[in-house]
Amino acid sequence: MAIVIPEDELIETFIRAAGPGGQNVNKVSSAVQLRFDVRGSPSLPDDVAVRLMRLAGSKMTRDGVLVLTAQKFRDQVRNRADARERLAAMVAAAEVRPIKRRPTKPSTGSKVRRLEDKAVRSGIKAGRARVRDDH
Repeated sequence: MAIVIPEDELIETFIRAAGPGGQNVNKVSSAVQLRFDVRGSPSLPDDVAVRLMRLAGSKMTRDGVLVLTAQKFRDQVRNRADARERLAAMVAAAEVRPIKRRPTKPSTGSKVRRLEDKAVRSGIKAGRARVRDDH
């Protein structure tokens, strides 16, 4: 099931980026700060929203808003696309339900082999012990 996030749920603000760009970096707001209200979004199922909040970590605010900053590129258009791609990747990762682990027991054969190996190892170590003189 593909989740589609409507345009009106995303808030984009443009800020000045750090890094390369010469004098242009001081004049142009090419970095993008993308905000997405995970907790208040009607387009995300509850279980996906919970996994997304856990996955986001420090990018999540206390209010449940995911903040992504993109400033990899020197132009605004590519930074916008980068931020949206990163959001899409995070939502896709959160969509995947974790597989529940089924507890298993070791087989009888593996228990026997383990005990036999222990006995062999014990014999090897006992052979290294100092010889005692008992007369």
